[in-house]
Amino acid sequence: MNGAVKTGIGDDCAILRPKSGFELLVTTDLCVENVHFRRAWHPAAAVGHRCLARGLSDIAAMGGEPLACFLSLGLPADLPQAWVNGFLRGLLALAQRYRVQLAGGDVSSAPQITADIVVTGQVPIGTAILRSGASPGDRIYVTGALGGSAGTLKHLLAGNAIKPTKSSPHFYPIPRLEVGDFIRKHRLANAMIDISDGISVDLRHICEESGMSAILVSNKVPIAKNADLELALHGGEDYELLFTVPKRTKVPARIAGVTVTEIGEIGYRQDYSSAIQILGDNGKVTSLPQRGWEHFTGQR
Repeated sequence: MNGAVKTGIGDDCAILRPKSGFELLVTTDLCVENVHFRRAWHPAAAVGHRCLARGLSDIAAMGGEPLACFLSLGLPADLPQAWVNGFLRGLLALAQRYRVQLAGGDVSSAPQITADIVVTGQVPIGTAILRSGASPGDRIYVTGALGGSAGTLKHLLAGNAIKPTKSSPHFYPIPRLEVGDFIRKHRLANAMIDISDGISVDLRHICEESGMSAILVSNKVPIAKNADLELALHGGEDYELLFTVPKRTKVPARIAGVTVTEIGEIGYRQDYSSAIQILGDNGKVTSLPQRGWEHFTGQR
C-alpha cells in the first residue's frame, strides 16, 4: 500500500515504519450495533465504510496522512457470513482508496456486532494541527454542508425508507483527508477538529482546549438539503472539518474540490457570557447550548 507497514498480518505484532522526520498518529473508534448502526437500515458495506471513515476523519483533523488500520470484531454466533463479507468489502474499499493497509486485528463472539477500529497515521514533526491553538480574532470555517447525516437519521427514525446510496453522507461519509493535508501544508489553521458530534459540541472542544470563546452567525452556516439549522448545529456525524484561521490569512473558497465557508469568530473567554454564542436572523445574540445528537433515540 504505502510502504509504512514493514510487517503486517501473520505475526504477533505489526511493525510500522513512519517516514524519517515524522510523528505517529493513533486514533481508535468503536462501532456498536443498535447504537451506531442498525442492520435493518445500514447495509454491511456501509457499516464497514463508516467504521473506517470515523478513524480516517480523525487523522484528517490533525492534518495527517493515514498509514494502517487494525480491526477487532465481536460477532454474534448466528450472524451470516455474507454480512461479514459485506462489512469487510466496504471497509477495504475505503482503505484501498486512501492507501491504508489492514495490518492486524482480532475476532471474537459477542451478543451484538461490535467493531473496534484503530487507525494510524503520520505527520511531519511538530506540524500536527491541535484543538488548542485557536486565538482571539481567528475566523471559524467549516467544509462542506452540515446536518445531512442527521437529516437522514431523522427520516429513518420516523419510519421512512431511504435507499443507502454511495453519495449519501450518512451511509458513506467522506473523510476530508485531502483538505486536512492542504490546510497543514499551507499552515492555514491554528486549530482543527472533525465534526462527529455537531458544531455545538465540537467547537466547544476547541474553545475549551484553547481557553477561548466563539460567536457563530446563523445565516452563514452551510446547511445540507435534507437538514435545517438545528440539525446542522447539533446533528453530528458529518465528518466535515471545523477549523480556525488567523484574521489576515486568505482561505480559498474551495479546497481539494470541497466548499469552505466562514461561519464565525473566536474571542477571548471574557468576551461572551458563554463559551459559544450565535447571532440569529433576528439580530439577537443568544447562547448556543451543547446538544450533540443521541443516536437512535431521537433526542438531543
